[in-house]
Amino acid sequence: MTLTDAQLAKVLTELHYITAEKLVIAEKLAKKEKTSLFETLVKHGYLSEDDLGKVTAYHFDLPFVALERVNIPIDLLQLIPESVAIQFETVAFELKDNELHIATAQPTNIDLFEMLTKKVGAQKYILSYATNEGIASALHLFKPGLQNVLNGLFNEDEEEPPIANIVDQLFAYAYDAQASDIHVEPLKDQTIIRFRIDGVLHDEASFPSTLHEQIVARIKILARLRTDEHLSAQDGRLRITLEGQELTVRVSIAPLVTGEKVVMRLLTQHTKQFSLSELGMSRGDLAMVKDGFNRPFGMILSTGPTGSGKTTTIYAIIKILNTRNRNIATIEDPVEYEVSGVNQIQANIKTNLTFSDGLRSLLRQDPDVLFVGEIRDEETAAITVNAAMTGHLVLSTMHTNDAVTTLPRLVDMGIEPYLVSSTVNIIIGQRLVRQICSHCKASLKLTHSLKGWIGDDDQALLLNSIDKEILEQHFTDKKTIRVYKGNGCSACHNTGYQGRIGIFEVLEITPQLAQLISAKVDSDQLMAQAIKDGMIPMLDDGLDKVVSGETTLSEIMRVTKV
Repeated sequence: MTLTDAQLAKVLTELHYITAEKLVIAEKLAKKEKTSLFETLVKHGYLSEDDLGKVTAYHFDLPFVALERVNIPIDLLQLIPESVAIQFETVAFELKDNELHIATAQPTNIDLFEMLTKKVGAQKYILSYATNEGIASALHLFKPGLQNVLNGLFNEDEEEPPIANIVDQLFAYAYDAQASDIHVEPLKDQTIIRFRIDGVLHDEASFPSTLHEQIVARIKILARLRTDEHLSAQDGRLRITLEGQELTVRVSIAPLVTGEKVVMRLLTQHTKQFSLSELGMSRGDLAMVKDGFNRPFGMILSTGPTGSGKTTTIYAIIKILNTRNRNIATIEDPVEYEVSGVNQIQANIKTNLTFSDGLRSLLRQDPDVLFVGEIRDEETAAITVNAAMTGHLVLSTMHTNDAVTTLPRLVDMGIEPYLVSSTVNIIIGQRLVRQICSHCKASLKLTHSLKGWIGDDDQALLLNSIDKEILEQHFTDKKTIRVYKGNGCSACHNTGYQGRIGIFEVLEITPQLAQLISAKVDSDQLMAQAIKDGMIPMLDDGLDKVVSGETTLSEIMRVTKV
């Protein structure tokens, strides 16, 4: 960031990007947390990095470019050598109409233009502004693959491979790939390294099985686990700092017949918090959710399988509710997001601090809003419902397949049907789907014949498996359909996908639905009534995102299991 806090505040005010009240709060937070105003605004979700990039570009009278969404040809990237590009945070990214487009995060660097004269020569160029994060994403294209780096370490002229360096590279590459987990998996003759990226596991590298025990021992030392224990499961955690970001790594080690398998979950200390619209929620669903959390009491539930983004959705709501006139408290296991102004408790079974016990304690803390990390048992369900009945707004998550099946699940947990219908405001069913990589996105045209849809074989096969009436609701042309996919490139690790977005269904408890809940009808009848009352099923929301080119048919079918 090249603007001072004062300059940034002035431009934000001039452009009306943020209200004066929010700016004052952000400035106080920045001072308290000893961070820049830019970092504070992004961290607490007041503005996106792109918004702040546009503001900075405006200040320097330069166009703004989001390099994360630009497919940069390698030959252009290499016009400026890697070491120079890193020093000046400057890359060439496009050649158009015989003009070279160059992005920089250092427009005030007095040596920048001299460097460009040397490296670009007489080529006419146009300078744009890019954020540090955008430049970093472009510079990552210089980076060799993890396997190549590990091979280089194995081949060093040393008696023993540098085990500590190898482990450091695993963390560095996982962080660079925005992986949530690292798997160190022993096979008979080798060890496989796998990263979970956007919810899907990818094989990233391998190394000889002779090094496996040394790698595991190094991880155990970092996580303060027993290095002499090989037959029992162990859990621990460690802290590392990468690119100025402090990460907590949860370590799980389990003994397999081929050796000890290590799975490490990477958790950033300050995970970016998204708004509900950024998560992918449609206007209609967003309006129902807002109506639900604007009520002074009742329950809002987010449901779905593990890894479907439930907690992220709840925290997007908490961010909206987090004002000084509200007392917000949470009981979680683990605390995934740290939020200033919110009282957060970490559940701990070892100290008998369970969800139910923690919730009882929080109810004596005069809360307005409560977040219970998960309703897992009858006791927690009963206390949660009682809290919602006695003047509290309660947010929680549950593991159910969709929004509707949450209702009979609560009844099965011993909650009387009339209490379910009177306390639940909103149920959000959700999944996460991978977004098509913007760098290698391409469109596909499918046509309808007597035999069904034809064109791209995989996409056509999926279209033929979807009910005709559902398709006609989303694709107006009955003869031709245009869908999208990613061809695969270096920016997306050749997967065709980069990032994830949610698909949702939002169930509002209407009087008609409340009557059916009290009558204990089955899920099919509840679903029919919910749709009649305006609920858009998850599949339909997903197909809308296919039409808009955000994701693919295969992703929607993968997560909805139609």
